[in-house]
Amino acid sequence: MNFEGLDPGLAEYAPAMHSALDPVLDAHLNPSLLQNVELDPEGVALEALPVQESVHIMEGVYSELHSVVAEVGVPVSVSHFDLHEEMLWVGSHGGHATSFFGPALERYSSFQVNGSDDIRQIQSLENGILFLTKNNLKYMARGGLIIFDYLLDESEDMHSLLLTDSSTLLVGGLQNHILEIDLNTVQETQKYAVETPGVTIMRQTNRFFFCGHTSGKVSLRDLRTFKVEHEFDAFSGSLSDFDVHGNLLAACGFSSRLTGLACDRFLKVYDLRMMRAITPLQVHVDPAFLRFIPTYTSRLAIISQSGQCQFCEPTGLANPADIFHVNPVGPLLMTFDVSASKQALAFGDSEGCVHLWTDSPEPSFNPYSRETEFALPCLVDSLPPLDWSQDLLPLSLIPVPLTTDTLLSDWPAANSAPAPRRAPPVDAEILRTMKKVGFIGYAPNPRTRLRNQIPYRLKESDSEFDSFSQVTESPIGREEEPHLHMVSKKYRKVTIKYSKLGLEDFDFKHYNKTLFAGLEPHIPNAYCNCMIQVLYFLEPVRCLIQNHLCQKEFCLACELGFLFHMLDLSRGDPCQGSNFLRAFRTIPEASALGLILADSDEASGKGNLARLIQRWNRFILTQLHQDMQELEVPQAYRGAGGSFCSSGDSVIGQLFSCEMENCSLCRCGSETVRASSTLLFTLSYPEDKTGKNCDFAQVLKRSICLEQNTQAWCDNCEKYQPTIQTRNIRHLPDILVINCEVNSLKEADFWRVQAEVAFKMAIKKRGGEISKNKEFALADWKELGSPEGMLMCPSIEELKNVWLPFSIRMKMTKNKGLDVCNWTDGDEMQGVTHQQWYLFNDFLIEPIDKHEAVQFDMNWKVPAILYYIKRNLNSKYNLNIKNPIEASVLLAEASLARKQRKTHTTFIPLMLNEMPQVGDLVGLDAEFVTLNEEEAELRSDGTKSTIKPSQMSVARITCVRGQGPNEGIPFIDDYISTQEQVVDYLTQYSGIKPGDLDAKISSKHLTTLKSTYLKLRFLIDIGVKFVGHGLQKDFRVINLMVPKDQVLDTVYLFHMPRKRMISLRFLAWYFLDLKIQGETHDSIEDARTALQLYRKYLELSKNGTEPESFHKVLKGLYEKGRKMDWKVPEPEGQTSPKSAAVFSSVLAL
Repeated sequence: MNFEGLDPGLAEYAPAMHSALDPVLDAHLNPSLLQNVELDPEGVALEALPVQESVHIMEGVYSELHSVVAEVGVPVSVSHFDLHEEMLWVGSHGGHATSFFGPALERYSSFQVNGSDDIRQIQSLENGILFLTKNNLKYMARGGLIIFDYLLDESEDMHSLLLTDSSTLLVGGLQNHILEIDLNTVQETQKYAVETPGVTIMRQTNRFFFCGHTSGKVSLRDLRTFKVEHEFDAFSGSLSDFDVHGNLLAACGFSSRLTGLACDRFLKVYDLRMMRAITPLQVHVDPAFLRFIPTYTSRLAIISQSGQCQFCEPTGLANPADIFHVNPVGPLLMTFDVSASKQALAFGDSEGCVHLWTDSPEPSFNPYSRETEFALPCLVDSLPPLDWSQDLLPLSLIPVPLTTDTLLSDWPAANSAPAPRRAPPVDAEILRTMKKVGFIGYAPNPRTRLRNQIPYRLKESDSEFDSFSQVTESPIGREEEPHLHMVSKKYRKVTIKYSKLGLEDFDFKHYNKTLFAGLEPHIPNAYCNCMIQVLYFLEPVRCLIQNHLCQKEFCLACELGFLFHMLDLSRGDPCQGSNFLRAFRTIPEASALGLILADSDEASGKGNLARLIQRWNRFILTQLHQDMQELEVPQAYRGAGGSFCSSGDSVIGQLFSCEMENCSLCRCGSETVRASSTLLFTLSYPEDKTGKNCDFAQVLKRSICLEQNTQAWCDNCEKYQPTIQTRNIRHLPDILVINCEVNSLKEADFWRVQAEVAFKMAIKKRGGEISKNKEFALADWKELGSPEGMLMCPSIEELKNVWLPFSIRMKMTKNKGLDVCNWTDGDEMQGVTHQQWYLFNDFLIEPIDKHEAVQFDMNWKVPAILYYIKRNLNSKYNLNIKNPIEASVLLAEASLARKQRKTHTTFIPLMLNEMPQVGDLVGLDAEFVTLNEEEAELRSDGTKSTIKPSQMSVARITCVRGQGPNEGIPFIDDYISTQEQVVDYLTQYSGIKPGDLDAKISSKHLTTLKSTYLKLRFLIDIGVKFVGHGLQKDFRVINLMVPKDQVLDTVYLFHMPRKRMISLRFLAWYFLDLKIQGETHDSIEDARTALQLYRKYLELSKNGTEPESFHKVLKGLYEKGRKMDWKVPEPEGQTSPKSAAVFSSVLAL
């Protein structure tokens, strides 16, 4: 019901439970009506509320039978007569529900429905009671147990519900829709839109749904479609209540007045046969509630909130003599309901009292009520007989009398001894790495146990974890899994330990003692590091990718070529694929395929890593094929060169592509042949589970020449028909790529069974001579990196878990069929002097045994992708690497910024006669912004441990001429446009402000990272020497590998061993008398200062010929720094005399 038109003061409930009840009568009524009403002016005591048995109730006339308190001082919000049992339900504004049994109103149950919201409607069902609150629908048993709790949307504000049948419920409120809920499934089945929001009352007949709105309207809706059929505009203010009986609809409400809303004493009555209003009914009370009470006639009961009740006929005149008064304890009546038998009326007031009025001394609430179940007292029966012959009989069931005698279980101390549980032995890894300080030992946690838990093993038995589901899909977090102790350390996830110096003191050489370059794993989506290494060690791919260059900003082929170039120059130092992965994240197809992992998923190891790697492998080959198919000569990068392949194909297509014929045979005899090509194949495993021997070659042939039955469209039959799909290949690719598709326990069991069968067969052949087939086929294969078979006989351990062959032989037969077989030969490859297998695990690189490469223990080592390359493949391709970057990249280029003006130019591009030569000096400085903050934790000793470093992105790169007449004048000052969200611009340290990197509003010379990267790559390739301060970090974030002899870093030039690094600002003040980096950093200023410091270094060290004298200078520098606390003094009004004279020519800019 709607209370918008009431006086706000009425909502302030009296704190007293039984306030004085003054005989107040409406001003329009005759005072003589009170002659038969007896009221106690002193107040009604709470104990006196129940009516005594001696009260006489006249038959046919409603009189008060009982009054009880539901909840002291809490207003009653709703009352409802149970439709199945003799019970009255009451809900309060505090969300509490109480039930009373019978006309005596004996308390049956009481429980909390909602902790904060009021109960707005109650509906009884056969098995329980439905309670509606603001945004919650709760179904509870009559004793208080919850059957279901359906939480609606938080934005909902529900007021009414209607039970349309035994299992369907309509719920409406102040929003513009009504929900239909299925009570069997407890789900929302339909949402009906309501043109006029605010449905607070709902009724139903056999013709319509009736919806009462807060706007004063009553809409009649179709029972099936819920569409509006008719609408009555009853009141101009708001609707208070309405009821329907037969062909009549009566409503009461509020009308708009100049002073606000006023209660309308005219009841609106509508004839549902003619769908029009009939004569309004004037009543003598302020109507707030009304109900039809049809007994002999269609009587209406009209109730006011002050407690006056009037009965009248809807089509007649109201008689003041039909008014009686309810004596509420509180000032207001809050709720009203009529029983199904029409023999009882229930009123609830604002002080928590419930009043029952009946027309007979022994009324019944329902015509046919079922018997109510009551809680029975606890009855203790006689103990059941116990059967001593049962071994599992718990002895605690035997009643034992209290006795002081010795029990049988009380063994004497001589016959018993305490045996405490023995502690498990300390992990051998802990003992090995433990360092002792006094009598206390410290050791790093090997993470082989759960945190704060020590499992006890009662029986010493080795547990075999042979379930495929127990193998973690991601190597991330393997150290957290105690059952993966069988995984060798070199296969586990490697992490970088960060210190306060970052990566400078991390020993990568401990993990990689080879000259191969590893890849760092801390970058987002670095799960593909292993596949990047595979592509790098394919010699034709490595060489031909580096020859590619195009004008696309985010080209994976270009970025992969740049990364391969870094791996070539590395000489054992780890690299990172940040630029490649940045371009990878911008490709929509990668995101659509689910290849872009969120940081939370990557950190927790969620997702099937095997499937992810296989999808990435398919994606990268397709993307590289498309990128290198573009034969358009780049215009942005002149001299990039043409394509290395014929028109319509690419290098990737020539290496990996395999042309196929797909034949579709319908059962009508119609055959359709279509040509296609693929870059890889997926293994298809046989369905039988007999465990018979299947050579890998047989499975591979079956997967390549696939035959399957499927539904397909037949042009002859003109409908979908069962067809036989077969696939045959026309020629063999140079590199065969196979997705193993071991994604479930079924495929893992197949590999395990085949490895066991192969092991048994190898044991039987031990001592036999292996025949060697010397016949050469059209295509002879060697697995990538595979050495030739050794003449020595492998040990038994080396034969375990091996099903995969090192080599396979494939050839096309004369009838265009495919012949595949495993091939073992001992011939040495021509020109190969040494062969060795290596394991690449991010930055961990170790040599491994030949047999370990094909051993797959399916408990933890699962195959994902296989690469086989054709023997003597390299002789087919031109493997010369031609640098596609030319000097034209340094010439002037347009800015991406729309608002840039020539007056804002901060650099002068190089002229053709200024092109740098080998050994020329170039001052370099870069500024960065933060994309992701670092993740760190505080240890128990208070020190900080970096878990994941902050992710930086280059924002500005400046290169300054190092010699010549224009020395000190920048020729590159590029602001790098970024599409990724910047977390912190680091303006105090970088000078970059929000908007500087936005092409729409920036006034800087804005360009792409690829454009600036090419300029720096050209300078590195030409052999210039970079001078700067802290260049190691700059090149790392830019993702460049620069030979050490081309880097002159002033951080290390003015540094003593085992001493702190000195800032550029302090060095400039001490040696050059310059004061730089006042408010923010400027990369032009920093690059010039680094050049001057290098000149000063040459001056002080006599070009490096007098190290002892320079050592004294450094000692004086460190002594001065300690005295000054490494802070530059800031005297007011003093400027450096050198700052204005060194680069006076720069002012011309």
